[in-house]
Amino acid sequence: MKEMKLHELSPAQGSAKKPFRVGRGPASGNGKTAGKGHKGQKARSGNVRLGFEGGQFPIYRQLPKRGFNNKFATNYAIVNVDTLNRFEDGDVVDMAALVAKKIVRRELDGLKVLGGGNLTKKLTVKATVFSASAKEKIEAAGGKTEVI
Repeated sequence: MKEMKLHELSPAQGSAKKPFRVGRGPASGNGKTAGKGHKGQKARSGNVRLGFEGGQFPIYRQLPKRGFNNKFATNYAIVNVDTLNRFEDGDVVDMAALVAKKIVRRELDGLKVLGGGNLTKKLTVKATVFSASAKEKIEAAGGKTEVI
């Protein structure tokens, strides 16, 4: 086997393309103005920044700032009582069980159970917060509520 030397290395045929050199005389096909046309702001060296509208009051400053994002807010994964009917009688429903059944996408700051719909199964529900109606419906069905 022949030993390979660094100066003998070359890229595969047709894979390496020479860079397009602009402003190298009229014969090159892209000489003189080097593809920038005649005069004007875009023909000069250094271009305008993103969002610059030629000195006109830019749109991002014309539009009002809206809303507020409270980074300290607690975001609960919310589940209604009727969706708990997907579980079997006697099951323990907690965040892990809800994520496993794909009822909740991901664990947030906790689980909040609301009283939408009716519950027909006897379940033990573990959550961070229960609404009064949800607690009432779970206990009416013979289940238990546990605040974590």
